Amino acid sequence: MAEEGHKVNLNVYDLSQGLARQLSTSFLGKPIEGIWHTGVVVFGNEYYFGGGIQHAPAGSTPYGTPIRVVDLGVTHVPKDVFEMYLQEISPRYTAETYSLLTHNCNNFSNEVAQFLVGTTIPDYILQLPNEVMSSPMGALILPMIQNLETTLKAGAVPQVPQFRPAMAQPSQPVTTAKSEAPSKSEDPKTTKNAVPAAVNPAGEQQKSVVNGVVGDPLGNARSKVQEEISNEFAAIMATGSLRASEAAALATRRVMQRYGNTSSAMPQS
Repeated sequence: MAEEGHKVNLNVYDLSQGLARQLSTSFLGKPIEGIWHTGVVVFGNEYYFGGGIQHAPAGSTPYGTPIRVVDLGVTHVPKDVFEMYLQEISPRYTAETYSLLTHNCNNFSNEVAQFLVGTTIPDYILQLPNEVMSSPMGALILPMIQNLETTLKAGAVPQVPQFRPAMAQPSQPVTTAKSEAPSKSEDPKTTKNAVPAAVNPAGEQQKSVVNGVVGDPLGNARSKVQEEISNEFAAIMATGSLRASEAAALATRRVMQRYGNTSSAMPQS
């Protein structure tokens, strides 16, 4: 008897909770509808990538209520085959391999969607990093992106104020209270009702962080650089001689020169 088909949906969340839509045109020089996080819903669970492959009962992830649900189709892949597939790809989706710009939750959702139903997720979601970094002020927000990446690597949900432009409110170092580093997977032989050990139930990663806090040791330096760029930008804009994108580029260049080079001013994660 043929395997019964199972509905596959894509839950789409805006991590900025509307701030990207409100501020992107003035801050980036182009409209950005949202900062997207996605998860694939199938077999009653939502599967997503953040500090490793995770799953939770549909509708109960830490990201709240999706702003939209995309119908990806129907899969005839059996659940046990899907779980073996997740086990197989899990080494490529770990906290260490996570990159907000090149290897993120949306790349995971896209790969899973292709396996289950042979289709990709919407292109506007996949192209978001390119849209942001190709904007006139892409370099200016790189420290914020690095801080956000640190939070997401820990499997934590970022706080909305991280997305406020530095010119409006200097960014603070990312410290996510009570978030903890990924714990080692349980031995599959001792786990019943098996979702593969490589696929962690949501929240399991937050169990073993030093002093119970996930933090970015370079956060203070990044915050200082952002504040200096913000102040420089405000001073240049006050002269009324340059457009916002030109002022941002000039402010960034001046601050970078004070530090000698870009890599010392904006340390990489």
